[in-house]
Amino acid sequence: MVSAVLHPVSTNIEATSDNIDAVNVLKANAQQAATDLYVESEFDKAKDKTTFRQFNDACERVKNFYTQQHTLQTVAFNLKARNDFHNKTRAYMTVWEAMEKLNTFIDECDPDTQESQMTHLLQSAEAIRKEGKPRWMQLVGLIHDLGKLLFFFGAQGQWDVVGDTFPVGCAFDDRIIYGTESFKENEDFKHPIYSTKFGIYSPGCGLENVMLSWGHDEYLYHIVKDQSTIPDEGLAMIRYHSFYPWHRENAYHELMNEHDKKMLEAVRAFNPYDLYSKSDEVPNVEELKPYYLELIDEYFPTKVLRW
Repeated sequence: MVSAVLHPVSTNIEATSDNIDAVNVLKANAQQAATDLYVESEFDKAKDKTTFRQFNDACERVKNFYTQQHTLQTVAFNLKARNDFHNKTRAYMTVWEAMEKLNTFIDECDPDTQESQMTHLLQSAEAIRKEGKPRWMQLVGLIHDLGKLLFFFGAQGQWDVVGDTFPVGCAFDDRIIYGTESFKENEDFKHPIYSTKFGIYSPGCGLENVMLSWGHDEYLYHIVKDQSTIPDEGLAMIRYHSFYPWHRENAYHELMNEHDKKMLEAVRAFNPYDLYSKSDEVPNVEELKPYYLELIDEYFPTKVLRW
């Protein structure tokens, strides 16, 4: 009787085939995640979107905020703010501790809600979660406004913490909320370089090289990019979610590079969960806490962050 002998080459082929199958599964899963990210949101279909971001009908508190922000967000201030950020650590906290600290903050520039920040963060995260979006995107929903902690770390008011963002160092675009005229008291408004179309930038330079008005988006972006494993799309959602002149009004597209074009679609996919979830029911914090603590640990290797 002749015994069958399994040739080493045959074994190697089978192993290679198994590896290829495994890689194909990973590719399929990755593709599914990408598809899920860009599928249009469903939770907001029945909502009257004309009732959101009504700045012309906003109270004086909101209008006064933007007058101050547009006057004081200068190149000089932004250079100093970034220097201050890099030269000190303001606190050491976990993400959840940061959420609890932020819970007493009320955003003066938001015409759509007076809910606490914890409520808004959980509303955003839950809307994303219920529609089956990637786990990292759920986390972005949970943390996207944590940069408002700046208010407690020596901010000069709310004008250097919240509000729609825009580039400094080039001409203020009329598509910024309340238009170009709202910047007439800004010291850069008639600057010989900063008031020109491209200012200190060049066409296609990429938004990574553009100085956006300093506030909670920029602050959290710099905190998270070095201390988490959140992908580029999530980092873009954090950095640009308040950059409405860009992702809604199509301003400043001449500064974009190819990478920015991809990130723009991600930011637009995120926007409904930030904006339209504000009218949803108030979430039960204690019921949701275990799920989100696990989610935080998944993407933040070090539990205690440098803020």
